[in-house]
Amino acid sequence: MKVILVDDDPTMHLILSKMLRKLPEVYVVGTFTDTKSAASFLHEHTEIGLAFVDIAMKGENGIEFAARLGSSGSSVQLVFVTSHKDFALEAYELSVIDYLVKPVSQERLQRAVHRALTNWRAFHSPTVQVPPLQYAGQIVITGLGDVVVSNEAGRVKWISRKCTELFAYLLLYRGRRIPRSKLVTDIFGGMEQAGAESYLNTTVYQLRKSLEPLGMREVIRSENDGYALELKDSSIDYVEFEAQVEELQTIDASQVEIALSVERLYRGDLFGDKAYVWAIHETERYSQMYASFVKRLVASLISLGDISTSSKLLLKLNENNPLDESVISYLMIVHEMAGDKKGLTARYTNYVRLLNQELGIRPSEELTILYDSLVRAFTDKKTKTAKP
Repeated sequence: MKVILVDDDPTMHLILSKMLRKLPEVYVVGTFTDTKSAASFLHEHTEIGLAFVDIAMKGENGIEFAARLGSSGSSVQLVFVTSHKDFALEAYELSVIDYLVKPVSQERLQRAVHRALTNWRAFHSPTVQVPPLQYAGQIVITGLGDVVVSNEAGRVKWISRKCTELFAYLLLYRGRRIPRSKLVTDIFGGMEQAGAESYLNTTVYQLRKSLEPLGMREVIRSENDGYALELKDSSIDYVEFEAQVEELQTIDASQVEIALSVERLYRGDLFGDKAYVWAIHETERYSQMYASFVKRLVASLISLGDISTSSKLLLKLNENNPLDESVISYLMIVHEMAGDKKGLTARYTNYVRLLNQELGIRPSEELTILYDSLVRAFTDKKTKTAKP
């Protein structure tokens, strides 16, 4: 794989070139002190697989250079090599494959190159190998907490973050044709139109290449200037979760174990920490569905006297939303059931403090009344115990 270096410090050219010579399958074919020269070279040499780019350079900086390459639809992979840690988030939004902070260790450089080589081989695999036309068994898709696709042939290795996002988008609207114009707006919004359309073309290609080793290339269908995801024999965790929650409208003692198995399906928010803007509504809907389901499950567990399981589930909800008063109510009840007066008081006072700090308000009258009644319950128990 051919590599170029873009850094306004010639010393870095020498350092990186020496380090890269120790790695097989990569060859430095050009070094540049400005992005204009690098861009011109890349325009003439489309076979370049990887560019190491500094961020803080005179004229056009590395961030701007990466954005321009992305808008042009360039397939060259980018790794930032910089002294600045503060640009990491912005860098990954530009779909660079890695972010190295100077001084770069040989081991860290090797990991970045290995990732780039894996992607590069996927693009340049021999075309004489015809992929299977049928899926290798059932497709198992995880959308809660991550975006994972697998079948008997293995697990999909996403070539880029954008192709992962495109799959997640089409998965959410599976079976429906999504116009290219909508994909450009929702996934590549903010980019110049022509560049965004070119980037979409590259991303569709990357997505199909990612799915190809599992015999799933053809699930991405081109239809009337749009795309659709067509799945057969598939299992999607968030679809299964919603279906089972709807079946368990009531949770009695005989259904608790089933309900607990349903709760375990929810491994995290829809599509994990990727925070896709276009998925905010569905992410929140599933999060609220989970919270409502767990509260119903906890009510049943409390009625059965299962304090330990109730507490674990409630603490998960509290971690996700510390301001949910209904969760605090349940936790206070659990403290009282466990005979933990100190924990009850701490739970209530900490919540009062949090509400004041974050929102400048006090808890509801209902919560205060509940707290007072639970504290009195401790006093009553102590009085009854003290009587001869």
